[in-house]
Amino acid sequence: MRKMLFITVCLFSGIILLAQPKVQVSTYEHDFGTFREEDGRQSYNFEIVNTGNAPLVIQNVVASCGCTTPTWTKSPIPPNGKGIVTALYDPAGRPGPFNKTLTVYTNATPSTIVLVIKGEVKEREKTIEELFTFPVGKGVRFESNHLAFTTVKKTEKKIRVMPVINTSNEPARLEFENVPGHLQLKAIPETLKPGQKGVVEGTYDATKNGNWGTVTDVIRVKVNGVAQENTWFYVSANLVEDFSNLTKEELANAPVFKIQSATVDLGDMLPSTTKDVEFKFTNEGKRDLIIRHIRSTCGCTAVNQSSSNVVKPGETGSIKATFNSGSYKGRVTKAIYVYTNDPNHSEVILMLNANVVEKK
Repeated sequence: MRKMLFITVCLFSGIILLAQPKVQVSTYEHDFGTFREEDGRQSYNFEIVNTGNAPLVIQNVVASCGCTTPTWTKSPIPPNGKGIVTALYDPAGRPGPFNKTLTVYTNATPSTIVLVIKGEVKEREKTIEELFTFPVGKGVRFESNHLAFTTVKKTEKKIRVMPVINTSNEPARLEFENVPGHLQLKAIPETLKPGQKGVVEGTYDATKNGNWGTVTDVIRVKVNGVAQENTWFYVSANLVEDFSNLTKEELANAPVFKIQSATVDLGDMLPSTTKDVEFKFTNEGKRDLIIRHIRSTCGCTAVNQSSSNVVKPGETGSIKATFNSGSYKGRVTKAIYVYTNDPNHSEVILMLNANVVEKK
């Protein structure tokens, strides 16, 4: 009896082992070739054939990128039956060559197969509105409303340009109002012919600006002598100290700004209340430490330096701040920027944290 049972089990197991699905793919790779971005989404169907003797189930398909959307036959594929895995590639905003994979999970052995799609997208030609995003008025458009000089040393001048275009049928003369002394702005050419492109050239003289850190100037644009209402051109720079000419000896003897704690938690606060905090620091260097500038990120935080802006070696100083919770709710984080003549800590960020709770 036991012998008969053993034989029966072996035969049944053999049948199970013999009844297996098997995957055959029409191709493991598809090349879309070169196509234009404006041609839109491209799709390809990979044909899946079950060459086994049991139903084949495509359990899942995972693409290597969000740019590729897979779909597949959800019902079991019978022996000798066919199914498909469709790859849909979206080229929008993705110019250039691409090579993406789709990992297909099935109940066959092996349980995974990898399909590949590739090709090259020719970038769509951008419209005038996309290339020149800032409309100034009278058909004039700037590339942007923000001319960023990024980092500018306090000892240097820097020049930046921004493309502009006149899309109108009339000449357009460009001028600028409210330009501070450390900044020069001019259009080249000053008068743009209909359809003509040009540039706005900016020259930033950091030696004439007494501020430190990120500074933004707001400029008004004039077209043919008329100031454009509610149209503002922003010019920014990050003004930093120039340490490039310091010798090794000067660097070794430089001041060192050592803060006791750069972060203070004010705990729970009621709305429209204030709390004071004091950040203490020491000059651990060998030369005088100079506090160039202190600024907060919002009007809710008033800062002042309680001691002199010059701190001798070995001496301590402090920076006091008052935070007003105002109409804030929940967790609030504010920053205070401190600019010094320490080559390794020329910009120090102090953080204030508070939790503004409702009155009980």
